[in-house]
Amino acid sequence: MMNDEKGRQHYLNVKLENENENENEIIISFSGIIRQLKRFLLIWLVAAIIVGVLVPVGYAIFSSDQHKNLSALVSFNYDGIEKGKAPDGSTFDPYSIKNPAVIEKALTSLGQDLTQLEAIRQGISVEGIVPSDAQDKITMYKSIYEQGNLNAGEKMLEVSVNPTQFKVTFNYSKSGFQGQQAVDLFNTILTCYSEYFFETYGFNQALGSAVTALDYTEYDYAQAIDVFDSTLSTLQEYVNNLSSEDTTRFRSNATGYTFSDLSKSISTIREVDLDVISSYVTVNTVTKDKATLLAYYNYRIENLERDKKISEDELKVVTDAIEKYEKDTIIIYGDNQDTSQYTQASVAYDNLITRKINAQKAVSTYSQRIDQYQKRVSELNGKSAANNTKVEKVEADLETLSKKVSKLLKEVNDTANEYYETVYLSNAYSILVPATTSALATTKSIIKAAMVPLLILEALMFVAYFGSSFILALIVENRKKKGLAAYAEPEQETVSEKTSEPEKTAESTETDSLS
Repeated sequence: MMNDEKGRQHYLNVKLENENENENEIIISFSGIIRQLKRFLLIWLVAAIIVGVLVPVGYAIFSSDQHKNLSALVSFNYDGIEKGKAPDGSTFDPYSIKNPAVIEKALTSLGQDLTQLEAIRQGISVEGIVPSDAQDKITMYKSIYEQGNLNAGEKMLEVSVNPTQFKVTFNYSKSGFQGQQAVDLFNTILTCYSEYFFETYGFNQALGSAVTALDYTEYDYAQAIDVFDSTLSTLQEYVNNLSSEDTTRFRSNATGYTFSDLSKSISTIREVDLDVISSYVTVNTVTKDKATLLAYYNYRIENLERDKKISEDELKVVTDAIEKYEKDTIIIYGDNQDTSQYTQASVAYDNLITRKINAQKAVSTYSQRIDQYQKRVSELNGKSAANNTKVEKVEADLETLSKKVSKLLKEVNDTANEYYETVYLSNAYSILVPATTSALATTKSIIKAAMVPLLILEALMFVAYFGSSFILALIVENRKKKGLAAYAEPEQETVSEKTSEPEKTAESTETDSLS
């Protein structure tokens, strides 16, 4: 009996220990978490909606100027742009799109004042778009270079990354223009740049200014003839260059001339009109100052002889180089041990031949000019100055010649202008995508910019919502556990008491019986 009592006591002790251990356990109830999530669901939804509205609105209010942007896409297409060169061979500057002269012309054409010109210029930015094939090549060579291939590094540097398309952006927040008015201004600027581009790289306007800059009346008659001859020579060289570049046999609608026609007209004026006046001046000794003219002729002869000597020396050097030049030899091996070989000229050899031809031409030209001036000196020394009648005739002839040259210069400029606009530079500059704007586009831009901070805030709110529900569920469930445990202990004690009382009665009865 005593052993049974000890066994019951041991059982009760173990049970109590297990109950004490259960008191330290933390209960995690999934259903409890769901109940708490449902409890705070409405609050979280309302807060999320409010934040989803306030963040874009606040972003639009405090950063609205950042979204007043207009974008356009322009393209350049001519020989050299892929190397970063302008049509005249100089380095191309894409920022010339925002040149003050272009913006001024656009504002003037729209009837706007020029007070905001600098603000408009500051708001325009230009970004080059690197061709995708160039990007792919650079990425490939970079990957190979990182693996230790140094040749790939050199290839990567050789890849052309000069863009031919540019994204032009106009932020009009500080320009004083809004909405469609800003769009019209921006597109007008892009259109005016087309005219600026042509005027800058059309070449012929600069030539015309240089040719007409000199006033022949400031010179003596013989010197004036030289001025006209130099002008016509420059003009003819310019026209001949255009003619050699023109593969379309271009004929101007404005003048009706081709470049070949213009070259012939220039030759006619030089060989007929100018030579007639020159011979008359030389034969009749028409001059404003005989002594000064003689000094001029002697000075010109000395310069020409010096230039001729330089050209002769260059001709000799080039001729010797050509004679000693060894052409590339190519040997071809055939069947039956038959071989053949032949020489092939190289680029360097061709350049020497070209230099020789130019030097010979220069020597010949200088010799002719020297002979011409020597004849003039001889005529001038042997005769007295011409009378007023002859002087007046020469002045009238020079005036007529000047009008012919001016008319010819205008025809050259008009023909060249039309050629550049319709042929050579017809597609050199184009607006691929003009600027547009709308309230919907602005709204989309603001929402897109506000998405990152909005998503971050919404994520933080969800974490707070879920975390609070989780923690509260733990607290509630563990409180319930402690309450149930406290309620169960008195019941166990009552049951124990009821169970032990009959046992005690039985023992007493048994003891009494023994007695």
